[in-house]
Amino acid sequence: MNVNDPFAWAAYAEQDWKLAVSLLRRKHPPSMAICFHAQQSAEKYLKALLLSRKVQFPKTHDLPTLNSLCEENGILTGFSPQLLTLLTDHAVASRYPGEEPTVEEARRSLEIAKTVRRFARKWLGVK
Repeated sequence: MNVNDPFAWAAYAEQDWKLAVSLLRRKHPPSMAICFHAQQSAEKYLKALLLSRKVQFPKTHDLPTLNSLCEENGILTGFSPQLLTLLTDHAVASRYPGEEPTVEEARRSLEIAKTVRRFARKWLGVK
């Protein structure tokens, strides 16, 4: 993978997206994994957007930070920082024992990621 290729990042984001969606269809959806992959999809799509403008980004899972970088560089996403923060929390918290997200939280995480995905794919011209 060329680490500076926005389309490579979008392809990886799409893999996380498809996995999260398929996991939700299970009889007993693994909400931790769904939330994690929804977050990863959104993160990689935001990084793809930044790379489309040749903007380097910090090594972070923080979606509001990445979104702010997008907006500072003319990619006006309009995403809610509060919703992005909800999704960001799943980057680490959903990977370890503790408070497991509910299936409803997993659905909400997918909805947030879907908004990021839709915007990014349109911006990048990916069908």
